[in-house]
Amino acid sequence: MGRMGGFPVILIDTNVLLFSMQERSRLTGQAANALESADEILFSSISIREIGIKNQKGNLPLPFNLEEMIYHLESVENLTIVPIDARIRLKNIALEWDHRDPADRTIVATALLKNVPIVTADRYIRDFYSRTIW
Repeated sequence: MGRMGGFPVILIDTNVLLFSMQERSRLTGQAANALESADEILFSSISIREIGIKNQKGNLPLPFNLEEMIYHLESVENLTIVPIDARIRLKNIALEWDHRDPADRTIVATALLKNVPIVTADRYIRDFYSRTIW
């Protein structure tokens, strides 16, 4: 069991990743507690793509360089970047979910395969995947 009775392993979505780095006040108490008490925090490598594309389009100004952000995240002790492998891609395709967002689908597929809850503010994910924290 994680510290303070939390979840030993959680998966965070792209928004929660950004909130945790820039705007912690946007996290709910439950979400902040999950981040603080988890033994391991996972996030999908698709979040890097999602952040990069939004930044390039000017929809997400960043106070840091994306490459520097990745180097920093890789150095955080209990944070693991989950690469998108064939199993995750197959699970993504197999999801019986009409939501088309490839990042959201990949995050849910990853959580299902890892059997972990997702910390997310995203209503589409929360409505589809029952093991969410917000």
